[in-house]
Amino acid sequence: MSEQINHHRRRFFGMTAVALAAVEFGVAGVAAAQASPAASPSDVKAGTNTSFETLKQVKAGVLDIGYAEAGKADGPVVLLLHGWPYDIYSFVDVAPLLASAGYRVIVPYLRGYGTTRFLDDKTVRNGQPSALAADMIALLDALDVEKAVIAGYDWGGRTANIMAALWPERCKAMVSVSGYLIGSQEANQKPLPPKAELAWWYQFYFATERGRLGYESNRHDFAKLIWQTASPKWNFDDATFDRSAAAFDNPDHVDIVIHNYRWRLGLAEGEAKYDAYEETLAAAPVISVPTITMEGDANGAPHPEPSAYAGKFSGRYEHRTIGGGIGHNLPQEAPQAFAQAVIDVDRF
Repeated sequence: MSEQINHHRRRFFGMTAVALAAVEFGVAGVAAAQASPAASPSDVKAGTNTSFETLKQVKAGVLDIGYAEAGKADGPVVLLLHGWPYDIYSFVDVAPLLASAGYRVIVPYLRGYGTTRFLDDKTVRNGQPSALAADMIALLDALDVEKAVIAGYDWGGRTANIMAALWPERCKAMVSVSGYLIGSQEANQKPLPPKAELAWWYQFYFATERGRLGYESNRHDFAKLIWQTASPKWNFDDATFDRSAAAFDNPDHVDIVIHNYRWRLGLAEGEAKYDAYEETLAAAPVISVPTITMEGDANGAPHPEPSAYAGKFSGRYEHRTIGGGIGHNLPQEAPQAFAQAVIDVDRF
């Protein structure tokens, strides 16, 4: 697969979409979701599942992407996107719920996580948000998926937002934890109130060489601290954390994380090939894709209030706050609520 997103292929699909979409992704999607009583997913306790049945690799863009897959190969596709410092296990309980409802569920490791690797050692280890979104479009191309429901949180939520803003024709609908997360280097130059700045302490730590070395040397304990502060009421056990922590042993993990946060502050440059994307994103575009936003009632990580972003969605839209002490890693802490949101937004 070429490093660039396959625009010629997408034009071809665009010409045939009128004839095929209703059958392949419209009627099929509705039939799959409605044919099962799992339109309301069965009750599942967080932590019920500890592994994925199928783990695969596929060359897509500049990456060899590792991903979990569940469900029927011909089902309507759901793409689930994890955050930092987490991994695909955020969706280990969500995936079987959606598979049982008839979906084909794809859960990729983002660049710098798990078994995802760069194809070329010389490729810039770029963590800027538009690059991560372009990775996911390349993944859909590599898997011959023209359109998917996209859902994520943290980095994954931002990636989903960017996909919906730049490539709405590839996104059937979206679930986004913490709402609208598109930002820009210019917007990030504006100081926040002191309490908000305090919540971003690790971003400023990563801006220093001390922070880079500290994260590289202590990434296991660092990630656990973020888990504890971002989800203060989530009593995860060591086995749950360790399953995800293995993904941070990726050889590119530190480079990607540090570049991501330094890029946000304008302390690191991105790649010129993403400049046009960043110019569009800097205008904070309204998202037209049908969307459900979600928030846990005990999210300890920096996040905007729902009222601040409701106007950024012009399509059918709904917000859900999930109670019961749910923190930042909402899909892993409240898998049934997250899966239900995916099923519901698919019907918008």
